[in-house]
Amino acid sequence: MEAPPFFVLDNTKEYWRKKNHFLFHSLCCLLFSAMVAAASSLDGTLIAEEDYQGLQAFKHALIDPRGFLRSWNDTGLGACSGAWLGIKCVKGKVIAIQLPWRGLGGHISEKIGQLTSLRKLSLHNNLIGGRIPSAVGFLLDLRGLVLFNNRFSGEVPPTVGKCLKLHSIDLSNNSLSGDIPASISNSSKLYRLNLSYNNFSGEIPAGIAKSLALTFLSVRHNALSGPIPDATAYNLQYLNLDENYFSGSIPAIPASLGQLRLLREITLNNNQLNGSIPEEIGSLLMLETLDISQNTIGGNFPASLCNLSSLIRLNLAGNFLKGRLPDSFDKLGNLSILSLKMNHLNGHLPSTIANLSNLTQLDLSNNNFIGHIPASLSQLSKLKFLNVSDNNLSGRVPALLSERFNYSSFIGNIQLCGYSSSTPCPLNPSLPPSSSPESHRRRLNTRDIILIVAGIAIAFLLLLCCVLFCFLIRKRANFGKQSKSMEGAEKAGPPAAAELDTGGDSGGKLVHFDGPFVFTADDLLCATAEIMGKSTYGTVYKATLEDGNLVAVKRLREKIAKSQKEFEAEVNVLGKIRHSNLLALRAYYLGPKGEKLLVFDFMPNGSLAAFLHARGPDTPINWPTRMSIAMGTARGLNHLHNNINIIHGNLTSSNVLLDDDHDVKIADYGLARLMTAAANSNVIATAGALGYRAPELSKLKKASTKTDVYSLGVIMLELLTGKSPGYAMNGVDLPQWVASIVNEEWTNEVFDLELMRDASGNAGDELLNTLKLALHCVDPSPTARPEVREVLRQLEEIKPDLAMAGMTGDEGGGEAGGAG
Repeated sequence: MEAPPFFVLDNTKEYWRKKNHFLFHSLCCLLFSAMVAAASSLDGTLIAEEDYQGLQAFKHALIDPRGFLRSWNDTGLGACSGAWLGIKCVKGKVIAIQLPWRGLGGHISEKIGQLTSLRKLSLHNNLIGGRIPSAVGFLLDLRGLVLFNNRFSGEVPPTVGKCLKLHSIDLSNNSLSGDIPASISNSSKLYRLNLSYNNFSGEIPAGIAKSLALTFLSVRHNALSGPIPDATAYNLQYLNLDENYFSGSIPAIPASLGQLRLLREITLNNNQLNGSIPEEIGSLLMLETLDISQNTIGGNFPASLCNLSSLIRLNLAGNFLKGRLPDSFDKLGNLSILSLKMNHLNGHLPSTIANLSNLTQLDLSNNNFIGHIPASLSQLSKLKFLNVSDNNLSGRVPALLSERFNYSSFIGNIQLCGYSSSTPCPLNPSLPPSSSPESHRRRLNTRDIILIVAGIAIAFLLLLCCVLFCFLIRKRANFGKQSKSMEGAEKAGPPAAAELDTGGDSGGKLVHFDGPFVFTADDLLCATAEIMGKSTYGTVYKATLEDGNLVAVKRLREKIAKSQKEFEAEVNVLGKIRHSNLLALRAYYLGPKGEKLLVFDFMPNGSLAAFLHARGPDTPINWPTRMSIAMGTARGLNHLHNNINIIHGNLTSSNVLLDDDHDVKIADYGLARLMTAAANSNVIATAGALGYRAPELSKLKKASTKTDVYSLGVIMLELLTGKSPGYAMNGVDLPQWVASIVNEEWTNEVFDLELMRDASGNAGDELLNTLKLALHCVDPSPTARPEVREVLRQLEEIKPDLAMAGMTGDEGGGEAGGAG
């Protein structure tokens, strides 16, 4: 029998070489099939050839300094298996490219048009420049074009109008120019359009404003001009056109305004609008923000605005509004911010403003208001900012208002009195000189006026001589006693707490801790004082001593402190605490009638709350400064928790103070140890009203390290967003609002715009990582929150250059080590 052809060859090396080659080839085929199967198991098939080529061209057009695209280096097998960073596929076709915050530069290749199944292109917060490729018109399945915070320039290609399935376009914070292409409105599904912070010119295409699906439209800070288009989009909820060159009158759209029933925000400030505010705005019952400030709008204040019961923020400042304010202000029950400054409004201030219990900011300055300031305004417990300066108001400022707000809130009203030591009220305030019966019978002649002025001057000089004489007598009587006391202190060496005999008329007790200077009780009690603020604990004064030194004095409320023996034991412990991020207690005074004063270093830059929220638009706060403040606050809190075993219990941005270099000094720590239980309960309630209270405190009523971490997280969110926690967004607090925005993948809407403009290089990653940490701190579950030690560690990892700078300034805290 003849052998098969295969065995005709002899049993030689050639035979085995061919056989081994055959076996190796078969094994390779099997391995390749296995790889294909593995890749196919994730998306159904291998990546299509045209998509592979499109991705390679896309990669080569970008600059990738951090090497994020190194994973895009195989023959395409990993593209749809999850191995290629930022790529998602379905059945071998690329449906999403998501590469935000990667520091990418370069430009986008025109070959992106080969990715014909692409649904989302998200490249925000990078350094990509050049033009937006016209090839986007080939991406017929595109739903989201997210390119904000880059360096794109030139015009937006009209071909974008071919993408009829577009839901969202965000090209904000670039350098785009030219006209806004009218073709953008071709998509009947477009619900979000953000073109802010570019250089667009011309008019807004009429078709965009008429899009029935559009809910969000923002073109702020461009060079757009012409009239505001007729808006008939029934679903529009957010309209921001501020900082452009729009002209014409607002009544150009009266009919359409009344139809926008779901509109929640109208922002038209800093344009060239004139005319008057249409009454139809009063029918927008869902409206929460109306800002038409810095235009040339005239006419009377429309009474229909008082129908907007959902309104939270109303800003009509810098216009030419005239007439009286309506008495129906009390209908605006949700109003938090009201600014009508720099108009021509007149008449009396309506007392119904006092019914706006949620009001936090009220600015009526630079108008022509007359009459008294309603005493009922003192009932606005949430009011943090008040300005009625430069009007024609008269009479006495209500006492509670003059205590809560300084003189700058009331200056420029010639007939207003009682708001500072230099504006005393007459002895009979009910009969001021301008309205007394005598003044109506006979006008004073020149001789009468001269005699009156001379008499007042002589009386003032006599009074001044008496004061100076008494002062000299007191100084001479106390000099010998104080000299002996100071001499004895010098011989004994510097004690931890030096008690000075105040003697004289004060009859009290002053105890000093270490500090930059020493003063007597008389120096303290005779200091020039200016109210800086009030809290549940008491009133804080800026005190200028006779020698010109400044201190902050907290006068505790009556009947809220512990007994004198317990008080002294606790306050002597607090006086020994020293740390570079904690406000040092320098002295305390116990008065003969139970008064209790605490003396601290004076912080020239005030509180973080004022630093963030009371500054002008021309004073930005950069990211390193904000991060330094977050680290300093964490360091101070960490020292309290882990070195001296103290829970703060009332950490807010109002008691995070800033020195000359904007370094943090936490205030009000340990004050709970000086107070009664009832007083501490009130503090917890107040913290809740301001938005810093952890949710579990509503039931437990006892602060812990985790409730302090929650407050720290809120402060971090405050620094990131620039928003005050007391200002609820859409009825939810700041942590809830931030979480909802992040969950919807619109993280850029969270950050303060000042930060977004500077989010280059590593700053983008730092912002994102800090946001994640802050959300971890405000987790509703206390057990899920980190301890402050871990928060500090992560902050230092996020910004290591600031970490080293901050670790060299701590004062020794050894004395306070057992303060717990």
